[in-house]
Amino acid sequence: MSQIDVNNLLSQMRQLSSQVKPAEQSFTAAAPAQTDFSNLLKQSIASVADAQTQAGQLAAGFERGDAGADLGHTMVAINKADLSLNTLTQVRNKLVDAYNNIMNMPV
Repeated sequence: MSQIDVNNLLSQMRQLSSQVKPAEQSFTAAAPAQTDFSNLLKQSIASVADAQTQAGQLAAGFERGDAGADLGHTMVAINKADLSLNTLTQVRNKLVDAYNNIMNMPV
């Protein structure tokens, strides 16, 4: 059974944390916050797309019976891609709700 690489997981968490901190600091100025948010959103969408692509490639390799294709890694990649897509969908839904609430506010 494969084990989760703790060091890799920690480095990914640190990387995400470092991406969030500059965005939090830039919310004090109006224009840079929009740029940082849009960049963060683009990176998130690209990350979800990459996870989906990687999961598809691993699944296809496992189905073909490629040497080195591991069921554990394949299932983790598929679940990671599914979770990231669901998270992105929920963020999109919250953004749409916020937009609708702002547009329905009386002026």
